[in-house]
Formats: sequence, structure tokens, C-alpha cells
Amino acid sequence: MKKIGLFEGYGIELEYIIVRTDTLDVLPLADEVLRAAAGRYTTDYDNGVMGWSNELVSHLIEVKNVVPLPSLKGLARSFHKETEKIHEILRPLNGRLMPSGMHPWMNPRRETRLWNHRYRHIYETYDGIFNCRRHGWANVQSMHLNISFSNDGEFGRLHAAVRLLLPLIPALAASSPIAEGRVTGRLDTRLSYYSANQRRVPSITGRIIPEPVYTKSAYRSSILQKMFRDIARHDPGGILQNEWLNSRGTVPRFERSAMEIRVIDTQECPAADIAVAEAIAGVLKLLASGRWSSSEDQKSWKTAPLASILRKTGISGEKTVLDHARYLALFGFPGKRARASELWEHLVSEARSSGYISRESEAVLRVILRQGTLARRILGAAGKSPSRKRLMTVYETLCQCLASNELFA
Repeated sequence: MKKIGLFEGYGIELEYIIVRTDTLDVLPLADEVLRAAAGRYTTDYDNGVMGWSNELVSHLIEVKNVVPLPSLKGLARSFHKETEKIHEILRPLNGRLMPSGMHPWMNPRRETRLWNHRYRHIYETYDGIFNCRRHGWANVQSMHLNISFSNDGEFGRLHAAVRLLLPLIPALAASSPIAEGRVTGRLDTRLSYYSANQRRVPSITGRIIPEPVYTKSAYRSSILQKMFRDIARHDPGGILQNEWLNSRGTVPRFERSAMEIRVIDTQECPAADIAVAEAIAGVLKLLASGRWSSSEDQKSWKTAPLASILRKTGISGEKTVLDHARYLALFGFPGKRARASELWEHLVSEARSSGYISRESEAVLRVILRQGTLARRILGAAGKSPSRKRLMTVYETLCQCLASNELFA
């Protein structure tokens, strides 16, 4: 099978929470949704180019394109059609899908039900080592953006570019400001839990920002092999000895020659998800092409300063002040200090003028840049100390946004 070159193939994976229609509490029915679609209990259901699959917990379902696509343009409609089909299955079961990066009041200690069908031994192994009945495991929903590469040179350029952009992604995509019914003080609470969920074996997540490694052999020897050695004492059966164990903010999937970006909170509807994906992919194209800085400059960045920026954007999102002139220069920003929102306005403008953002996604991004991340808009609607009734109203509206593929604006 011929390999797809750099930026020639894209894959999107969107995770949604299954909730009760009446109370919006989590509803563990992913297995029944897949059975209704496929005619049997299964982990995957393919519907042409699109497909659905299970995740770690039974109240979560993933919608994705199952073959790489040459462009993200128009993909929002395809994802919306799949969510409509899932809604048709869930409606008589008093179920619906909820978007965003975290369920706002789920108690994972009480409500978690792990997947109980094929591959359950993998999830049981994870649970035995890390205790998956907590936030960071049972209550985190994200979009994964996959971008193709075909050789070491392309991998190195892409990995260097993604490492630089990762710290800015929460400033565009944060959507998880509430957990267990309370405002957390972070716009991207999902990412804070995700970064700590495997501290028992720190080499699995690293510092979320991956190490500066730019060849396949070096990545395997310095990152993957260390991770496999470290997990082995907890996993004598070798069940987790696979590259999918890697949980950094971006991970190369060498088995399918794709870079998977994992720090993107799920948005309120596919139109918003795809717009965010187009913006990220467009900026990465410009970075990898050397538009503003050389690949050598990009590769020279250590992990610590990038991880520091990521921690700040996870808290403050688009209002984060970036006062690192050398970092801003990597993106061709004409200034020594900027809010993250100002930098994103610059980046989206550059990607749009290069033809990398569709007209419909441009309109969505305009709303995000003017009104703030989805997390900021949720807080604006919910208030500083929201009651359960108020949260019900806000997240009911978010569910309606997903059902109609419209923005929460």
C-alpha cells in the first residue's frame, strides 16, 4: 500500500458523551448503539468512509472517518450525519449525545462502567494499574486530529511544527471549565486531568509536550522503549506493549504513518470541530513549509518552555499573555508580547490567505476569535457559581447545538 505524503491525508476522531435525555446524567449505552448499527456487539461499525467505535468507558462513543481524506473541507456535514444516526438509535432509549471536553457533573467514582466486550482485558489492565474510575480516564472527551507523513524527513518537520503549536491549542479549543458541578478555575480542565492520569508511570505522558526527537529510530529508542520498560513491571503479561500506550499531547502512529494530535477538547458541534482542525492543520502547513521560521529553529526548542506555555493556556485560554518574543517570532508575529487570542487572529488570517481554511470554517473561527473559546462562552452562560438547574440549561443548549450542528454563540 502506497504511503500518503505529508499533509496528504487527514483523519478526525470525535468523542461524545452518551447521556439521558431527561436528566443529562451519563448513560452507558455505547455497546447497544454499536449493536443496533452493526447487528451484533462489536467495537467498530463502519459506514462507508465514516465509522463509530467504543472507548474505555461505556458512556462514550467515537465518530471518525475510517480512511484518510485529502482535505478537511466539507467534513463537518459527514460527522453531523453520523451523529444524527446515533441520535435515532438513542432516542427510544432516552438517550442523546452531549458535546464538550468533560461532563459537567459526572462523579466517575460512582458512575464509571468500563467497556465490557471485546478487548476488555486491555481496559481492565489499565484500570488495575491506574484506577480508571476518575477524571482523566472516565470523563475526558477530545478530538484527535491525524495528519499523514511518509518518511523520516516529513516526520521530523511535522513533529517539530506540532510541538510548537501544541501550547496554543487550548487558547482556541478549550471547552471544559466545569467538573463535578463546580467551576474549576481552568478553561481546559480535561487537559489538567489528562496530564496527571498516569503519574504512576510518568514516561507514558511525559510533559504532554513531547521530547525534541525527529527520526523514527530515535523516537523508538528514546521514548517508546523507555515507556515499554517502565510499564513492564506493572504489566507482566505485556498487554500494553504497543505504541498506542504513548499518551503525549501528540504521538506518531508509525504503524499508519500519521501524527495524532490529542490536546483538542471536543467542541459543541462538528462545524466547530472541523473549523478548529482546519485552523490547526493550516498553521502546521505554514510552519512545516518554513513560512516564518526554519525547521532548524523549530527543532531547537526544548520541552520545558513549551510545557510552561501549555500550562498557562490550559488555565487562561485565549486571554493568556505570551511575553516570549522568540516564541512569537516563530509564527511571524510582529510584536514581542501578545495575548493568545491576538496570536491566533494572526495565524488564522495567514492560513486563510494561503487557502487552507474553507469559507464555512472561516465564519466559525470568526465567532471563536470574537466571543472566546467554548469554555469562555460556557462560563458566560453558567456564571461563577452555577446551580445544577443552571448547568442543566446550559448543557441542554449544548446538546441542541450538537443535534443541529450550530454554534453556541
